[in-house]
Amino acid sequence: MVRTVVLWALVLALGAFALQWLEYQYLARAFSQEIYVAVIGAAFAVGGVWVGWRLSARRAPAPFSRNDAALAALGLTGQEIRVLERLAAGQSNKEIARTLGLSPNTVKTHVANLFAKLEVSRRTQAISKARDLHLIA
Repeated sequence: MVRTVVLWALVLALGAFALQWLEYQYLARAFSQEIYVAVIGAAFAVGGVWVGWRLSARRAPAPFSRNDAALAALGLTGQEIRVLERLAAGQSNKEIARTLGLSPNTVKTHVANLFAKLEVSRRTQAISKARDLHLIA
Protein backbone atom coordinates (compact mmCIF):
# COMPACT_ATOMS: atom_id res chain seq x y z
CA MET A 1 0.00 0.00 0.00
CA VAL A 2 2.78 2.44 0.94
CA ARG A 3 4.56 1.67 -2.32
CA THR A 4 1.46 2.53 -4.34
CA VAL A 5 0.93 5.82 -2.48
CA VAL A 6 4.57 6.82 -2.98
CA LEU A 7 4.44 5.88 -6.68
CA TRP A 8 1.28 7.94 -7.32
CA ALA A 9 2.71 10.84 -5.28
CA LEU A 10 5.77 10.83 -7.54
CA VAL A 11 3.61 10.71 -10.67
CA LEU A 12 1.50 13.64 -9.43
CA ALA A 13 4.62 15.60 -8.44
CA LEU A 14 6.17 15.06 -11.88
CA GLY A 15 2.90 16.10 -13.50
CA ALA A 16 2.78 19.29 -11.44
CA PHE A 17 6.42 20.00 -12.27
CA ALA A 18 5.73 19.49 -15.98
CA LEU A 19 2.74 21.85 -15.88
CA GLN A 20 4.78 24.53 -14.09
CA TRP A 21 7.59 24.13 -16.63
CA LEU A 22 5.16 24.48 -19.52
CA GLU A 23 3.64 27.57 -17.94
CA TYR A 24 7.11 29.07 -17.52
CA GLN A 25 7.95 28.33 -21.16
CA TYR A 26 4.75 30.07 -22.23
CA LEU A 27 5.41 33.12 -20.04
CA ALA A 28 9.03 33.34 -21.21
CA ARG A 29 7.86 33.63 -24.82
CA ALA A 30 4.70 35.64 -24.19
CA PHE A 31 6.41 38.72 -22.70
CA SER A 32 9.49 40.59 -23.83
CA GLN A 33 12.75 40.59 -21.90
CA GLU A 34 12.35 44.24 -20.87
CA ILE A 35 9.28 43.42 -18.79
CA TYR A 36 11.18 40.80 -16.81
CA VAL A 37 14.08 43.20 -16.28
CA ALA A 38 11.63 45.87 -15.07
CA VAL A 39 9.92 43.43 -12.67
CA ILE A 40 13.24 42.27 -11.24
CA GLY A 41 14.45 45.89 -10.96
CA ALA A 42 11.26 46.91 -9.16
CA ALA A 43 11.60 43.97 -6.78
CA PHE A 44 15.18 44.98 -5.94
CA ALA A 45 14.15 48.62 -5.49
CA VAL A 46 11.34 47.68 -3.11
CA GLY A 47 13.67 45.30 -1.27
CA GLY A 48 16.34 48.00 -1.00
CA VAL A 49 13.89 50.54 0.38
CA TRP A 50 12.60 48.00 2.89
CA VAL A 51 16.12 47.01 4.05
CA GLY A 52 17.17 50.66 4.31
CA TRP A 53 14.07 51.49 6.33
CA ARG A 54 14.70 48.57 8.68
CA LEU A 55 18.38 49.44 9.15
CA SER A 56 17.84 53.14 9.70
CA ALA A 57 14.85 52.87 12.03
CA ARG A 58 15.81 54.32 15.39
CA ARG A 59 14.37 53.20 18.61
CA ALA A 60 13.08 55.72 21.11
CA PRO A 61 15.84 56.57 23.57
CA ALA A 62 15.49 55.21 27.05
CA PRO A 63 14.62 57.77 29.70
CA PHE A 64 17.70 59.28 31.30
CA SER A 65 18.57 58.06 34.77
CA ARG A 66 21.50 59.59 36.58
CA ASN A 67 24.25 57.24 37.77
CA ASP A 68 24.17 57.91 41.51
CA ALA A 69 26.94 55.39 42.19
CA ALA A 70 29.34 57.32 39.95
CA LEU A 71 28.28 60.60 41.59
CA ALA A 72 29.08 59.20 45.01
CA ALA A 73 32.36 57.64 43.87
CA LEU A 74 33.54 60.91 42.29
CA GLY A 75 32.33 63.01 45.20
CA LEU A 76 30.54 65.58 43.05
CA THR A 77 28.46 68.15 44.90
CA GLY A 78 25.05 69.36 43.78
CA GLN A 79 26.46 72.71 42.71
CA GLU A 80 29.20 71.01 40.66
CA ILE A 81 26.56 68.93 38.91
CA ARG A 82 24.58 72.07 38.07
CA VAL A 83 27.77 73.72 36.72
CA LEU A 84 28.49 70.57 34.70
CA GLU A 85 24.98 70.66 33.20
CA ARG A 86 25.50 74.30 32.19
CA LEU A 87 28.89 73.40 30.69
CA ALA A 88 27.15 70.75 28.61
CA ALA A 89 24.64 73.38 27.47
CA GLY A 90 27.58 75.39 26.10
CA GLN A 91 27.47 78.29 28.54
CA SER A 92 30.56 80.32 29.41
CA ASN A 93 31.71 80.86 32.98
CA LYS A 94 30.02 84.27 33.10
CA GLU A 95 26.75 82.84 31.78
CA ILE A 96 26.89 80.02 34.31
CA ALA A 97 27.58 82.51 37.10
CA ARG A 98 24.63 84.65 36.02
CA THR A 99 22.30 81.64 35.67
CA LEU A 100 23.19 80.08 39.02
CA GLY A 101 23.62 83.34 40.91
CA LEU A 102 27.31 82.75 41.66
CA SER A 103 30.41 84.81 41.17
CA PRO A 104 32.58 83.98 38.13
CA ASN A 105 35.44 83.02 40.48
CA THR A 106 33.21 80.47 42.22
CA VAL A 107 32.30 79.00 38.84
CA LYS A 108 35.99 78.78 37.95
CA THR A 109 36.60 76.93 41.20
CA HIS A 110 33.77 74.49 40.49
CA VAL A 111 35.06 73.91 36.95
CA ALA A 112 38.58 73.27 38.28
CA ASN A 113 37.15 70.83 40.83
CA LEU A 114 35.20 69.07 38.08
CA PHE A 115 38.35 68.74 35.97
CA ALA A 116 40.23 67.26 38.92
CA LYS A 117 37.45 64.85 39.92
CA LEU A 118 36.78 63.70 36.37
CA GLU A 119 40.54 63.60 35.62
CA VAL A 120 40.28 65.70 32.47
CA SER A 121 41.89 68.91 31.27
CA ARG A 122 39.28 70.45 28.94
CA ARG A 123 35.56 71.25 28.97
CA THR A 124 34.81 68.95 26.06
CA GLN A 125 36.57 66.07 27.81
CA ALA A 126 34.62 66.75 31.00
CA ILE A 127 31.30 66.75 29.14
CA SER A 128 32.17 63.60 27.22
CA LYS A 129 33.24 61.73 30.34
CA ALA A 130 30.18 62.91 32.26
CA ARG A 131 27.92 61.63 29.48
CA ASP A 132 29.78 58.32 29.37
CA LEU A 133 29.29 57.95 33.13
CA HIS A 134 25.59 58.98 32.82
CA LEU A 135 26.06 61.99 35.06
CA ILE A 136 24.32 64.29 32.57
CA ALA A 137 21.89 63.68 29.71
